[in-house]
Amino acid sequence: MTDQADNRRFPLIPLDRLTPEQQALSEAIKSGPRSKLASSGASKPGPLGGPFNVWLRSPGIGNLVQQLGEEIRFRSSLSGKLNELAILVTARNWTSQYEWVAHHKLALEGGLNPKIAEAIAQGRRPEGMDADETLVYEFSTELQAFKGVSDAMFARAVARFGERGVVDLISVNGFYVLVSMCLNVDRTPVPPGTPLPLPPLG
Repeated sequence: MTDQADNRRFPLIPLDRLTPEQQALSEAIKSGPRSKLASSGASKPGPLGGPFNVWLRSPGIGNLVQQLGEEIRFRSSLSGKLNELAILVTARNWTSQYEWVAHHKLALEGGLNPKIAEAIAQGRRPEGMDADETLVYEFSTELQAFKGVSDAMFARAVARFGERGVVDLISVNGFYVLVSMCLNVDRTPVPPGTPLPLPPLG
């Protein structure tokens, strides 16, 4: 699959065109922990891209959303690998190409087997997952497919991750649904020269 043309609906806003409220949001994002990640739109010079560009349109909501995302990304009780696995499940569920590109590398850096990520990208249940990966995959998949989880699934998740871990797992799923919605409505393109990683699902 080829990369996308830049048909985004929310044009990038040059830094000198930001309102004071947008400028404050931009600076908060660019000075936070995301700025240390090479794959993040917050680490690059110039206008904010990705979902941040969308959030600039409503700086009050955007600031609250970026703070929530920072908590979910960097202070979760789940390991980075498991958090990223849930994000990949969400990106695949929403066919969010930009989200997948941004988080696939982070998932692999966190220790996720590339074969697991590839299976998810192709819409297949991965083989070879460990017990924690299996639980996160099954919980996230069930939650997004059925808008809830069974008593048995809830009990498994609480037994392994505790109540905080279950809330953190629900939250990472829900937050990245919001991110996927923003990216998909915007038609945010993947970086130039990047093949689209997610094929259509039948």
